[in-house]
Amino acid sequence: MKKRLCGAGAVLGVLVTVGVLPAQASSPGPQSGRPALPLGPSDLTETRTTTTLQPGVTLTRIVRGGEAPALRWTVEVSIPGGDTSPDPDAPPTALKDRASADELAADLERDGFRARVEEVTTAKVADYTGGTLGWRVRVGSFGSQSAATSERTRLRAAGYTGSAVYTGWDGDATDRGPWRVDVLTVDPRRFRGSLQASYGPDLENRETTGELSDAAGATAAVNAGFFVLDPAAGAPGDPAGVGVYDGRLLSEPVNGRPGLVVHDHGRRTEVARFTWQGRVIDRDASLSLSGVNRVPGLIRNCGGNPGDLPTSSPLHDVTCTNADELVAFTPDYGPRTPRGEGLEAVLDADDRVVELRSPRGGPLPPGGSSIQATGRRVAELTGLAHVGDHLRVRTTLLDRHGRRVSPSAGTDILNAGPELVRDGRLHITPATDGMVRPGDPSFYYGWVHKRNPRTLAGVDAAGRTVLVTADGRSTDALGLSIAESAEVARALGLRDAVNLDGGGSTTMVVDGDVVNDPSDAAGERPVGDALLILPRRN
Repeated sequence: MKKRLCGAGAVLGVLVTVGVLPAQASSPGPQSGRPALPLGPSDLTETRTTTTLQPGVTLTRIVRGGEAPALRWTVEVSIPGGDTSPDPDAPPTALKDRASADELAADLERDGFRARVEEVTTAKVADYTGGTLGWRVRVGSFGSQSAATSERTRLRAAGYTGSAVYTGWDGDATDRGPWRVDVLTVDPRRFRGSLQASYGPDLENRETTGELSDAAGATAAVNAGFFVLDPAAGAPGDPAGVGVYDGRLLSEPVNGRPGLVVHDHGRRTEVARFTWQGRVIDRDASLSLSGVNRVPGLIRNCGGNPGDLPTSSPLHDVTCTNADELVAFTPDYGPRTPRGEGLEAVLDADDRVVELRSPRGGPLPPGGSSIQATGRRVAELTGLAHVGDHLRVRTTLLDRHGRRVSPSAGTDILNAGPELVRDGRLHITPATDGMVRPGDPSFYYGWVHKRNPRTLAGVDAAGRTVLVTADGRSTDALGLSIAESAEVARALGLRDAVNLDGGGSTTMVVDGDVVNDPSDAAGERPVGDALLILPRRN
């Protein structure tokens, strides 16, 4: 797909603001009159270009700062990430305790490399005390990526593992940019289209944000929730957390994590936390469900049920396991349910059991569904399901107070995390949402602390839905840390905001064109779902 600011056919009006925006300026919306983004020193130049895409929908491109000659390339000596993080965005194991870092630096010095040890500290947030994360070991300071890559090659030849990194990605508050941020704003007072989520033809496969946008004829779109990426973690494309589409719960929540809730096709948006309950019911008995539309035994981002290993609490970018599960499938999952050992009760469109198959896996009848059992749950399903019986699958979404939530048609809920802003104040929740890994500070360092491409969403005080992408992982766009993401969201006027999937997934499409610069070397990444702004249908 081409990249440009917007399609010419969509342009209804353009407003350009250039200069140093006042730090405390005020305006009714997240447009050119808002305070300058709180990134870098206050004297940086910031430009904003606002385009009206359709009535009630604007796109604002914000560019802050410029080239920073003081920023350099270096080589961070590290150990590759573990098997629990197949995601290419997963950070390497880069931080160590001081003694280990000093020992590594000494080894490097003996082998002829000029190494330095740097302490990494991180800010306190709502549920994490911050402080010293650990110490990193770096070699050299270079004016170009190619020079740093050459040094990395020398290090590898000597038996060390490292990566070339740009110091502008570290998150220093004195950096002068540049930053590139794109903001879509949907004003329900004038918006006559619809704002809705799409996962494509089925849940188990991935499509790019551009493909999902094109298929729906969307005016604009952004990537949405976290999803399974590696087949070892489940079905690629499957939402890794809550997924409600047009009022139907098609993916269960990661216990207690937040979701972006879009009501009535974009007329009202909120951020809320969810749990759930699910049961398979016949006339005389019922069984508890473990999940919906996912590979049994694999719980991406964890936060499932007691007995899950290593934890039943949220743990981001980790796939927990459980040999004993009962998972319900709808036709939305895909053309065939997952294959494997266990038992599957296949139901027709009238919820009547038409087949018990073992091993499990295969096509479903038209309009049909199924329940798969593994491990010790096989005996439970055997005792409940018999050919000819009628079974009902009941799923209930619960809010953070344990109260039942009944999404209506026209409501979509997309998994997210961490929270960034609550009631207009910074409220960053990485510990609650599983981004703090005990004994592994390198994950927090790479995922939360450092700058990356980000996708954010939320609602402002006027009830407008705001969707934000920030490019990163380049010298042309530094990206945002999670703390900077929260500051940016608040500066844009958001009352409540949450982080969506970022990294290589971060994509914004306008009028059929990708307008940001996705960071994957291959270009736009196929994702699990996207949030689409659709024009008014006559």
